[in-house]
Amino acid sequence: MTVLPDGLPLADEFPDVTRDQWRHLVEGVLRKSGTSDAVGEQAEAVLATALEDGITVQPLYTADDAPQDAGLPGFAPFVRGGRPEGSTVSGWDVRQRHAHPDPARTNQAVLADLENGVSSVWLAVGEAGVPVDALPEALNGVYLDLAPVALDAGADFEAAARALLRLYGEREVPPHAALGNLGADPLGLVARTGRDADLPGHLAAAAELAALSHRDHPGIRALAVDALPYHEAGGTAAQELGCSLAAGVAYLRTLTEAGLSAEAACGELEFRYAATADQFLTIAKLRAARRLWARVAQVCGAAPEAAAQRQHAVTSPVMMTRRDPWVNMLRTTVASMAAGVGGADAVTVLPFDSAIGQPDDFARRVARNTSTILLEESHLARVIDPGGGSWYIERLTDEVARAAWTWFQEIEAAGGLAAALASGLVRDTLAETWARRSRDLARRKEPITGVSEFPNLTEQPVERETAAAPSGGGLPRVRRDEAYEALRARSDAHQTAEGTRPRVFLAALGPAAAHTARAAFAANLFQAGGIEAVHEPVTVTAETVAEAFAASGARVACLCSSDTLYAEQAADVAERLKTAGALQVYLAGRPGDRQDEYEQAGVDAFVFAGCNAVEVLTSALDTMGVA
Repeated sequence: MTVLPDGLPLADEFPDVTRDQWRHLVEGVLRKSGTSDAVGEQAEAVLATALEDGITVQPLYTADDAPQDAGLPGFAPFVRGGRPEGSTVSGWDVRQRHAHPDPARTNQAVLADLENGVSSVWLAVGEAGVPVDALPEALNGVYLDLAPVALDAGADFEAAARALLRLYGEREVPPHAALGNLGADPLGLVARTGRDADLPGHLAAAAELAALSHRDHPGIRALAVDALPYHEAGGTAAQELGCSLAAGVAYLRTLTEAGLSAEAACGELEFRYAATADQFLTIAKLRAARRLWARVAQVCGAAPEAAAQRQHAVTSPVMMTRRDPWVNMLRTTVASMAAGVGGADAVTVLPFDSAIGQPDDFARRVARNTSTILLEESHLARVIDPGGGSWYIERLTDEVARAAWTWFQEIEAAGGLAAALASGLVRDTLAETWARRSRDLARRKEPITGVSEFPNLTEQPVERETAAAPSGGGLPRVRRDEAYEALRARSDAHQTAEGTRPRVFLAALGPAAAHTARAAFAANLFQAGGIEAVHEPVTVTAETVAEAFAASGARVACLCSSDTLYAEQAADVAERLKTAGALQVYLAGRPGDRQDEYEQAGVDAFVFAGCNAVEVLTSALDTMGVA
């Protein structure tokens, strides 16, 4: 204990603060801000944040909130990591994805990545990548005893796996030195394509590959339990975990029925999860996944040391935007940091332009350097389970695990994942989840920087070579930006045809102090739909608004000012705008008890924080005749 010169310990002068004292301070802040008059537990609840899966984040966590003991790193239930040393020895596996169909170009990109910090290759083969027979060319010059190869071949997984195993033999790679994943994922294929007629044959082929790899290549895992199809269909963290558990259990049944022990079957699986820019939820999800899988392995009779889940985290495709794609660098940095902190064994950072087409050299360089900076400069891997001991993360891990287990049990009660996919249970549940989240996106309660917030209409589009279309027919693939992207596409088409973007005239009333905040809000809102905001002149009156509107070239207008000035001028200005030919007149702000008065004067709609921006923007474009 640190002691002051006079002999008094530092801690003696700082008595513990009670929760009631903290709540009293919260009550004062809420009351002074006009937010709430709640007291006690109700005051604390005002600051709580609701997440998906029925989880609520509290504003304060203490030791009393800590759930059960999470154990030690490398020991069951593996919440704190699958290995005692974590990633402290060599960092996490930096795994880059390659999906260009030209084997020569893929080979060039693979070698560049491996020479500059990437430690393993995630290679798309078959319909979504290089042809199976071109696998040797794509991996030409790759030291296969040093660089693990993870295949992603979809329906061609058996042919691709056998081609890779032949390549190991041709290049005289010792069987024990071969590392990677053969990529068999029959249930993931059904989720992607909706085709389940070949499932029995694919499961049999996967079991045969697992037996082969277990016997001859102990460093290779045969199956990938890919949870990305469920994440990309709009699933929550718990739903993603529950589906992965159900797939893992189905594969354990298949492999043990084929003659593998429970321990050997567990050793043939690698789990793939999405890492999002919600850093704490990603950390908790990966920790919860290991805990849940350890429980599954225990029930299946596997030895504790075989129950550590091997994890491959991929930065979320759902969060990647096509507009202002440079912001994706920030999203993937946070996501990859969370994946590493959460204990993922391998991390793939998707290039910032991956939502547009085939990534270029610069984008791949940024992607691989993201992990390099986190490992070599931020030293994130030097601490084992950095989130361990955080009351918030421990509680969130527990709550995500419980929600995921409930969903997993529902799938199992429906007959397992294959039956749940066939019956539509998974599709309907994920669709309902995405519908709720879409409403938050539309209302900008979940903002998208560069898209729904702070869009830049003058940005130059990023052009990339077209990538192969993903497999369809199964679960949908959603993106956070899809509703706004559709609006921006309409604006682009209008600009191409007419030479200008659709415009909205900002009729700002009074001095800058009165209208600046709402004018900035309105400009930001309308630009999210590709509608250019014209704010010239800076201030208008009832006498000047008609002339200013005509000069703007706009067909709709939005009043911007304070509530006080609205009461004095809004009705008169709205009437003048309608007389001047405005097809639609908006008012920035909530109307309060003057709504009828404003509407009778010509105000058609009100825009404010929390309004449905997508509906407002769609209506505006429709009104202006923008197809």
